[in-house]
Amino acid sequence: MPYDVISLLNAGGTPLYLAPQAGVSESPFRRLCRRFGADVLVSEFVSAAGIVQNSRRSREYLRFDEVERPIGIQIFGADPAVMGDAAAFVAEAFGPDFIDINFGCPVKKVVKRNGGSGCLRDLDLVEDIIRAVDDSTPLITTVKIRSGFNENTRDPVTIGLRCEQAGAKAICLHPRTRADMYSGEARWAEISALVEALEIPVIGNGDIRRGEDARRMRDETGCEAIMIARGSHGDPWIFKQARAALDGLPIPEDPNVDERFEICLEHARNAIAFESDRDRAIIDFRKHLGWYTKGLPDGRSLRTELFQTTTLEEVEGLLEAYREEHLAGVCS
Repeated sequence: MPYDVISLLNAGGTPLYLAPQAGVSESPFRRLCRRFGADVLVSEFVSAAGIVQNSRRSREYLRFDEVERPIGIQIFGADPAVMGDAAAFVAEAFGPDFIDINFGCPVKKVVKRNGGSGCLRDLDLVEDIIRAVDDSTPLITTVKIRSGFNENTRDPVTIGLRCEQAGAKAICLHPRTRADMYSGEARWAEISALVEALEIPVIGNGDIRRGEDARRMRDETGCEAIMIARGSHGDPWIFKQARAALDGLPIPEDPNVDERFEICLEHARNAIAFESDRDRAIIDFRKHLGWYTKGLPDGRSLRTELFQTTTLEEVEGLLEAYREEHLAGVCS
């Protein structure tokens, strides 16, 4: 039975969300973030057209384990009918706790098909998509938006009101425009304005890089929940630190090298087990290796070697060699 995520949002306590991130928010990483304290998980964004066309790859993105609940499946597209059909299939075949609609992705190949943040150029289309999805499934429909397509169309309150009017039950705002991509600072004041304007819960997103940032966003904006995206890369323990900050408790230190490598290898093993193509899995995982080793002494040299690995055994060997050198003081 689907988990009532709206009740969770309305109960207080500021739930922590893992953001939907292509190539990152796969089931192994979601489960790892859950272990460190993520309250709500969201899948990688999945093409609605790929779902209805029975694309094997698209449907692989929809897999999740029961331990991941509450979890939402995020879909994107620009055709309301296709979005509705995709949502209906996802609800019936996979049964997530909610369906999330992506109106935020700024990537060119998505936007050029009018998907993601491209939809923000036509708010009538945004409403039509939300209604089509909401009418197609008994599940809760939520949305993720940016503040506008560009500076000329920057108006998150109007966008949010249109989403609420169309049937969205919660909204996540990343307060940058599509034109901003990931540059500059997220304008948290726009999250505050959205909280004031809407009746539905608002989830804040953008520039959560440390546990303290989560507490500051909540205190400054009044948002009901916080979504963490890039701050989780190679840093799933940010959820534990964010929860402590939100609860007014001492914030745990970052893991030491031994602990960091143990977490990294746990993630790698689970990623390989999850994928049917073991060789491809370790190649895809190399970006995570870069994130897990960022900031380490002589980390650039280590990453150069890790980015050439093709087996888990090679990764384990390189991390063990670095650990031995680190403990001996060679890399300190």
